[in-house]
Amino acid sequence: MKTVLALIALAGLISVPLMAQDYPKAEVFGGYQYLHLGGISSGGVTSDGQSFNGWNASLTGNFSKHFGVAGDFGGGYATISGVSTHVYTYTGGPVVSLDSGGKINPFVHALFGGVHASASASSGGVTGSVSKNGFTMLFGGGVDAKINKAIAIRLIQADVLYYHFSGIAGGNSISQSNNVRISTGIVFNF
Repeated sequence: MKTVLALIALAGLISVPLMAQDYPKAEVFGGYQYLHLGGISSGGVTSDGQSFNGWNASLTGNFSKHFGVAGDFGGGYATISGVSTHVYTYTGGPVVSLDSGGKINPFVHALFGGVHASASASSGGVTGSVSKNGFTMLFGGGVDAKINKAIAIRLIQADVLYYHFSGIAGGNSISQSNNVRISTGIVFNF
């Protein structure tokens, strides 16, 4: 009988740290994204900035209440002078949550990865397309408002986006950092 009581007491002591973990182990986000790419200056010619609408999704694994790692994916779409243009980002990196246990959870992140841009047009029965892969970085953060333990609303996520494409038009490179991405949507906590 003493052995059984000792095992129950030991199991209870082992479970105490597990019960104290009141943070989600994983977060899945999905929602709307607005992407604004600033104008490009090249060879004395400056282009206007362009706005894209699309989607943003991420998966975050949390190691503690305040630290995790996220994989973030986004797609933005626009038609520019009759040319259908798509921009996709796929990034990952650390996330720091400033969660104090209340209904509001602010966070910051630094994400690194790739960007894929493509454009296609059709005119007079002739169709053409071009695409290019490059490097991207996203720095920013956001605020989640908890509805309950399993669901939160991402009120805002704002990121500064840097990208670099090399080997464009005879070996030239294009780099730009005056870009902004804003997202909102729903977060599911597990």
